[in-house]
Amino acid sequence: MTIGSVDGVNSPAITYLDHAASTPMRAEAVEAMMPYLRDQYANPSGSHRFARQARQAIDESRDRVAAVLGCHPNEVVFTGCGTESDNMAITGAVGRIGGVAVCSAVEHHAVLEVVEHHHGAVVGVDAAGRVDLDELAATLDRIVADDRPVAIVSVMAVNNEVGSINDLPAVARIVRRHAPGALVHTDAVQAACWLDLRTVTPHVDLLSLSAHKFGGPKGVGVLVERGGPRVDPLIIGGGQERERRSGTHNTAGIVAMATALELTDAERDVERLRLTELRDQLVKGLQAALDGVTETVPAADKVAGAAHVCIADIESEALLYLLDEADVCASAASACASGAMEPSHVLAAMGVSRELAIGALRMSLGHTTTEDDVHRGIEVVVDAVTTLRRGATT
Repeated sequence: MTIGSVDGVNSPAITYLDHAASTPMRAEAVEAMMPYLRDQYANPSGSHRFARQARQAIDESRDRVAAVLGCHPNEVVFTGCGTESDNMAITGAVGRIGGVAVCSAVEHHAVLEVVEHHHGAVVGVDAAGRVDLDELAATLDRIVADDRPVAIVSVMAVNNEVGSINDLPAVARIVRRHAPGALVHTDAVQAACWLDLRTVTPHVDLLSLSAHKFGGPKGVGVLVERGGPRVDPLIIGGGQERERRSGTHNTAGIVAMATALELTDAERDVERLRLTELRDQLVKGLQAALDGVTETVPAADKVAGAAHVCIADIESEALLYLLDEADVCASAASACASGAMEPSHVLAAMGVSRELAIGALRMSLGHTTTEDDVHRGIEVVVDAVTTLRRGATT
């Protein structure tokens, strides 16, 4: 998305390469939600016919979501976002089962910080950001040997920073063998655009999604609980979602999410091929024009939309400032803390040196990305890096 419109909606003059943070809403999803914002505004928990119409829209959306995920509709719990879904899975499992929560070292903070809050265990990863399966098995054995139950093991399907794909069937086999009483959870928030979730869901007990990562609205998510309720509810006091998640339903958001998910599912194979080509153009274009550009994870080990690189001799904060000034939207795997650039926990866990990690740049592609975006992205990044390097030598 550069200049003009996206799906018929006017957009500013930007080059948007930050789809892993949030995707532009699909026009069809916007259209689907409008009646429930404008006309059909009744509370679906009510008893009159207008409320029943809203509740019917939610039930139909649940069926549609379940069909894409390969689960039963009564296993779909609508939540307020992916973070809530992750929190519900971890905290709810610890609350119901007791014992230890386990996750990989590169999880989104919505998982990692919850596991740490419950004094759980964190497992290392390989150089591509995939969970170390041998270390996972050893960690589970150690916990069980200490006569403590393992409540839940959470491993993300696709990493939100570098795009690594985990082998979830292998993860599930290890958990079933070494901690058979534990639940298996995956944060699949970054996966819907790239993986057929019907091939993921059967291997896990719990799966989290967030609508705004695949062209739906912000403020709505999903937690799949296979086999019925598996964890304690995080929010109580209303009884919605069959007592699993209280709170008035976001009817418009749920309907729009179902629409966006169906479109994403239908277009996935074509989009994956198209965006793999664009991603490779982007990374190779930067490497051809600049010295010291390292692709963080090999293309074979990550999703099509992930163009994460580390650029030598620059700092992400300064680079992002120049990109923003040029109306290019991207992000970094570094944050400024106390005046010092600190590498992301993902890159640190992968063993990326601090010197290289402070030059991290996350460019992520999605359904609105065009070849013009890629060309302009290369041009602006090259100009910005050249400017920063020139300034560092004067």
